[in-house]
Amino acid sequence: MTISDVVKKQYSYFNSKECECKNIDFRIKQLCILESTIRKNESALSEAVYKDFKKSKTDVFFSELSLIYSEIRFAKKNLRKWANAKKVKTNPINFPAKSFIIPEPLGVSLIISAWNYPLMLSFAPVVSAISAGCTMILKPSEIAKNSSVAIAKIVRENFDAKYFSVIEGGVEETQELLNQKFDKIFFIGSKKVGRIIYESAAKNLTPLTLELGGKSPTFVTQNANLDICVKRLVWAKFLNAGQTCIAPDYVLIHKSVKEEFLNKLKSEIENVKYSIEQGNYVQVINDKNMQRLIALLDKEKVFFGGNYDIGTRYFSPTIMQKISFEDTVMQEEIFGPILPVIEYENLDEIIAKIKSLPKALACYVFSSDKKEQESILRELSFGGGCVNDALMHISNNTLPFGGVGESGFGSYRGEAGFKSFSHYKSILNKSTYFELPFKYMFRKRGNKKD
Repeated sequence: MTISDVVKKQYSYFNSKECECKNIDFRIKQLCILESTIRKNESALSEAVYKDFKKSKTDVFFSELSLIYSEIRFAKKNLRKWANAKKVKTNPINFPAKSFIIPEPLGVSLIISAWNYPLMLSFAPVVSAISAGCTMILKPSEIAKNSSVAIAKIVRENFDAKYFSVIEGGVEETQELLNQKFDKIFFIGSKKVGRIIYESAAKNLTPLTLELGGKSPTFVTQNANLDICVKRLVWAKFLNAGQTCIAPDYVLIHKSVKEEFLNKLKSEIENVKYSIEQGNYVQVINDKNMQRLIALLDKEKVFFGGNYDIGTRYFSPTIMQKISFEDTVMQEEIFGPILPVIEYENLDEIIAKIKSLPKALACYVFSSDKKEQESILRELSFGGGCVNDALMHISNNTLPFGGVGESGFGSYRGEAGFKSFSHYKSILNKSTYFELPFKYMFRKRGNKKD
């Protein structure tokens, strides 16, 4: 079956009387099937991710599967409330009448996911699409090839292709998908590909959600609790070997605490003993990304780490200091285990500098001073983030997740995901018991002057 045939089959189903997508019980049932399918295939999915990243089974569960299960449970619990028609006020001129808003599924959706968390970034938007009542064509990233195969296998064995289908492949298949018309496109990936997706969606005026990443800053002020800051920051940065779209990309550290901060960073990394063999670290996804990361290194500015092995695609947790915004490592999103540290003295000045850069997907603030926290949060625009933590905002289903500006637009997770795949119809239901005459007062007079 060709890609065009798959799309046509889904449109035929969605527009037919047999389609149950608008039935809430049907949606909840599909969420249950998805959850049970993933649980039954946990071992196969974990093994696939291990082949791609050398990621341990425990790591796969906590960084991917547990988030998927949480998303499904949250959707099942709240779906009826999200899908209810919502009454709103009616203005006096329409009296007597009722006004309400009805959520409806956008229709046939295309979901193009990313490779860095291949399970979570594939199935989390699928949960949103199922909840909203859409049909889905999922295109997993070919870069995490073993994960892609495993995802395709379990979907094909448990779902009808007219409702939920997986298309595997690379650039050619993605381009063919983009040549089709969809009612919704959801994309997670790079800015470069995001622009291509945007152009393709524009041809058919297709609603689009883009989650693109970017260089996410981390502020560490002189008022930060350095012990807690370092512990949380090291975990967030080197999880998945830094291959996380909302990883702290670089640190802005106040001059007065810089040396203490650097030494604590080094100690924390040494204490953790990151190792693929130990199961608390992963390899870089492929040779291309290894070479890209190696090119970002300036050995003279490496404070700690900087070791790598091309054969095993191991790249050690690395800290770089004495960094300026002109350095090579600051010209693109790192997406790896390199943490540049930039010193600052004046908070207002460094905020002004960050404001001049493209808007990030995330921002993190480590400070015990509420004025400093508020100043950064108020002045900077970014997708989302944390105060005195990093990454953990993605674990909260009640927080919409998405970017702004060059880091993307639209959001998902929880109700935000439901909304992303839905259209909200506005309805005025007017009584026929009587009609107020004033709306017809000038009908016969037209533009006649007095």
